Amino acid sequence: MPLLVMKFGGTSVADLSRIENAAKKVQREVARGYDVIVIVSAMSGETNKLVSFVEGTSKLYDAREYDAVVTAGENVTAGLMALRLQEMGIPARSWQGWQVPINTTSAHGSARFVSIPRDHIDQKFAEGFKVAVVAGFQGVSAEGRLTTLGRGGSDTTAVAFAAAFGAERCDIYTDVDGIYTTDPRIASKARKLEKIAFEEMLELASLGAKVLQTRSVELAMRYKVRLRVLSSFEDTDENSGTLVCDEEEIMESKVVSGVAYSRDEAKMTLVTVEDRPGVASAIFGPLAEAGVNVDMIVQNISEKNYGSHPGAVTDMTFSVPVNQVARAQKAMEDARSAGLINYDELVADTEVAKVSVVGIGMRSQVGVAAKMFQALSSENINIKVIATSEIKISVLIDRKYMELAVQALHDAFELDKA
Repeated sequence: MPLLVMKFGGTSVADLSRIENAAKKVQREVARGYDVIVIVSAMSGETNKLVSFVEGTSKLYDAREYDAVVTAGENVTAGLMALRLQEMGIPARSWQGWQVPINTTSAHGSARFVSIPRDHIDQKFAEGFKVAVVAGFQGVSAEGRLTTLGRGGSDTTAVAFAAAFGAERCDIYTDVDGIYTTDPRIASKARKLEKIAFEEMLELASLGAKVLQTRSVELAMRYKVRLRVLSSFEDTDENSGTLVCDEEEIMESKVVSGVAYSRDEAKMTLVTVEDRPGVASAIFGPLAEAGVNVDMIVQNISEKNYGSHPGAVTDMTFSVPVNQVARAQKAMEDARSAGLINYDELVADTEVAKVSVVGIGMRSQVGVAAKMFQALSSENINIKVIATSEIKISVLIDRKYMELAVQALHDAFELDKA
């Protein structure tokens, strides 16, 4: 039988009535002739409650026991979903991560997949079961301990199962009805996309779009898993939602497919760093070791001089999440104390936002940057930092202009038009 993977997030299974609603969507696919693997998250709010129990019990908790506790939320949902499907007359059973088994690394809290053997689930399908309900977000280490996959783990679980079982498609059910050209809460003209390429979705996810986690899109792109994002709360058919697929499935792409933004950014500048070989490594090595996620990087000649040699010093500017500023400052202070680098001052601007335009059509079109900069200029928005890739242009601007910038760019590239 053809196989489909369906994933339901926390809001989609928040209570018994929503679990029943999700089960009806599974029932519909079974009626169409599919065997179905259902990946479920914990009920909305359940994981946060379990985390609070752990933190209330132990401040310096054992990560292995943390994983043992927080995986309980998905296990409950999986059992309830299987029960509801059985009540509907559909042969179904639930699977916890260790029962499949979903083999992962031993990095508790951020484990990675090693393998997903098909034997046990394939055997149940052969025996006449129509649905395997699998608890997402979890696996088992080589040591036999429960592990969790980190943020977005259930999305990643769904994609991994679709790849391992050669599924026709992986449907991600959530509280939105697809991928939009930008956030509809900011731009009222935002349009739902019928299709979007893996590369574009990966850029949008990494730049702040919250619909899919970056790791799940990376996995889908690597294994060519066709993803469909659609709403749990609307009647859907085979044409609903947005299909995330290979570029070859898209007949003709617009130059720009979407506008993404990230509100919580900070711009940091090391003033008058020695301009010498190895200085970048001396800066970004300690930042990486401190767990600071550096994004945009710009190096320029400082207005000051080092010694008697004009131009022998540089200013290094980079962006980080605003909640990592203190960690970045400490990493740089420690690096200076250790003699790895020398600088006059570290200036942090915590009132910036990142706005980006993304589109695979940029590969074959010129003038995208000029149009973007003109649109921002016409709204009197100053650009602080620019970064580009083959299919993306990102800028840092003052945070107070973020929404205006998103609207201006959405209009400039006429994203409201199909």
